[in-house]
Amino acid sequence: MSHHTRINADNPIFDSSRTDEFADRLTSVLGHPPDLVDHSFVIQQPELEGRCLFLETLVDKNKIEDNVLRMFAEQPLSPPSSDGDSNVEEMVKRRIPVATISVAEDLATCTQRLLEGQCLLVIPGATHVLVLDVAKFQHRAVAEPKTETTVRGPQEALNEDAGISIGLIRKRIRTSDLCLEQQIIGTATETKVIMLYMKSLAPEGIVNEFRSRIGKIHTDSILEGTYVEEWIQDKSMTIFPTMVRTERPDVAVSHLLEGRVAVMVDGSPLVLIGPFTFMQSFTSPEDYYQRADIATFLLWIRFLAFMLAVFVPALYIAVTSYHQGLLPPSLLISISAQREGVPFPSFIEAFLMMTIFEVLREAGLRMPRVAGQAISIVGALVLGEAAVTAGLVSAAMVIVVAITAIAHFVAPFYNFGITQRFLQYFYMILAAVSGGFGILCGVLFTLIHLASLRSFGVPYLAPVAPTFVSDWKDVLVRVPRPSMTTFPRMNKTKRKKR
Repeated sequence: MSHHTRINADNPIFDSSRTDEFADRLTSVLGHPPDLVDHSFVIQQPELEGRCLFLETLVDKNKIEDNVLRMFAEQPLSPPSSDGDSNVEEMVKRRIPVATISVAEDLATCTQRLLEGQCLLVIPGATHVLVLDVAKFQHRAVAEPKTETTVRGPQEALNEDAGISIGLIRKRIRTSDLCLEQQIIGTATETKVIMLYMKSLAPEGIVNEFRSRIGKIHTDSILEGTYVEEWIQDKSMTIFPTMVRTERPDVAVSHLLEGRVAVMVDGSPLVLIGPFTFMQSFTSPEDYYQRADIATFLLWIRFLAFMLAVFVPALYIAVTSYHQGLLPPSLLISISAQREGVPFPSFIEAFLMMTIFEVLREAGLRMPRVAGQAISIVGALVLGEAAVTAGLVSAAMVIVVAITAIAHFVAPFYNFGITQRFLQYFYMILAAVSGGFGILCGVLFTLIHLASLRSFGVPYLAPVAPTFVSDWKDVLVRVPRPSMTTFPRMNKTKRKKR
């Protein structure tokens, strides 16, 4: 789906006898921007001049100066041996050593090509405007991953420039089986949205569903991958991510090689990948760069951290408010002595401390990088110690907050960490209302909600529900590589054997 720039109803065709008027009108349509360069140069003696127009902020000016302006300034074309409108155009084409030269013949197309970072040559006697591909957009170099760090494995991250990101993926998949499909979305931004998949692995149904959902996007702007995610995800009213976002090319490649589909948005360093299930939220790239037994141990550590992050504050509220008999007498006496001077019930105490920590976390993220970590750590220590000394919270509550905060950082994906924080507050409220019974009701509601979710037709709780025992070798445990001889059944890949 491509949205072209609409200038107005009057969209004149290029007229070789009125080149100056056409170039002037093109400049007027753009509003005479300060970065628009309009050069006149001699093409052929006597007095055959052309116009070279480009936006200097979007092009490689060295290519234009070396391949066009300087070349014709030093040696203009000789007069053609025979008359004909196409002779000058063909002679100019042969003279310019630029790899990609196309043509345009109307004002709207020429304007769009300028905005795409291309150079226009308006030549008298030609039948078209020549378009030179000399685009050079500013971008940062390939850097290390910031949110998905690993001790072992590649240390490259995807880039905002789609060309660089595609190159990082092609470097790892050197086969013609990798398919790329591009669509232009956004009437104002004209953003490239690229779909990637393995032709021999990805199911046709899932590929067609991705293609259809992307094609139905109608908006004026696409600035980041989340813009696309909100349009194509199965259900928007859920806190659980149904697509994974990754900044690592090796992670994107591993998903492609298991039959999934990736969506890359030009201008975003993150790639969207689907289908995505709940159990994959606990998988880290580190799992595939360690031995199988170590990877399995780390996987279960993440399961434990998820339970601690979600349930520890709620269990503290439930036990101190409703189920004191579950605690050993010595521990109950210790907690009661700590809470003797606290003026708030345990729910307010927990809610206050968790909210303060969330504020400190956000402050650390938004502060300059040099001061951000210091503000978070020092702020948490000072506030926690001051709150206990002032008798606003108990020391046990500070320990609960610390355990919960540390467990949150174990989540491999940032958006799944946000999901844990939502669940934490949800269970805290239920524990305050009805103790352990409320927590159990919340767990039941969460499981029902998870069972109702789909990610491009794949059940969100797969391979646990529905059960695919053969897929457990890469979900609940990580078996050695020689034992991974089949593709995951839940992905419904075209091939079954690796």
